[in-house]
Amino acid sequence: MLQIRPSEERGHNEISWLNTRFTFSFDQYYDPAHVQFRSLRVLNEDIVAPGQGFGMHPHRDMEILTWVLDGALQHRDNMGNSGVIRPGELQHMSAGTGVMHSEFNASAKDPVHLLQIWILPERRGLKPSYEQLAFSDADLRNQFALVAGPKAPVTIHQNANLYIARLDEGVKATHNLGPERHAWVQVAKGAVVVNGKQLAAGDGAAISNETVLRVEAAKPSEVLVFDLA
Repeated sequence: MLQIRPSEERGHNEISWLNTRFTFSFDQYYDPAHVQFRSLRVLNEDIVAPGQGFGMHPHRDMEILTWVLDGALQHRDNMGNSGVIRPGELQHMSAGTGVMHSEFNASAKDPVHLLQIWILPERRGLKPSYEQLAFSDADLRNQFALVAGPKAPVTIHQNANLYIARLDEGVKATHNLGPERHAWVQVAKGAVVVNGKQLAAGDGAAISNETVLRVEAAKPSEVLVFDLA
C-alpha cells in the first residue's frame, strides 16, 4: 500500500526570511491526519534567506538530522561544535537530555535549501551527541546508500534507517523492505515513479505491506527513503 502526501498539501509558513513546508504537524501547524509516520516525527523543507537563520534554541529527546540540498548552513551548539553543512554532508544531533544550538545561512548572498528531519529516539534521556559526515556523489549515485541508522555511517538511536540516492534520468533503483518494515519516501529533487506511482519534488509517500520499492527517475532526482519499524 502506497499513500501519497502531495507537496502542495503540506503545511506552509512563510515569513520575510524563511519559507517552510511541513510534511507532518509542527509548531503552529497541526494536521491530525499527518502527525508522524512510525518514528519519523518531523520532515520540514526550509529555504532560508542569505545571512538569516534560527538563533540559539533548545531541543531534547529527539534524533535530529539535517540534509542540505543547496547552499550552506552554519551550525553552532553548546557542546562546542561549530561547522558548515553543505550538500552531501549529513548532520546528526542526538538531543537527549538537552542541547542548545543555532542554524544560520552561511552565505550573505545565496539562500540555503535544506531538509530538517526529526526521529523519535528509542528512549528518553540519552546523552547528547553530535556528528557530521560527508558522502561523495559516487556514494549516492544511482543507488540507495545507507547514510544513517543504528549500524550506519551516521548512528541514530532508533530502529530506523535512512537511505539517499541521486538518480540520473531513466535509472531504476530498488530497496527491499524486511518483514514488518514500513517506508517513507521523500522526493527532494526531480521526479520519480515509485511502485507505479508518480511523485514530484516535495512529494512524499507512506508505504506499508510492500516487500520492495522500485524507483525510476523521470528526470535527474534526489530521493530519501526512511526504512522504519
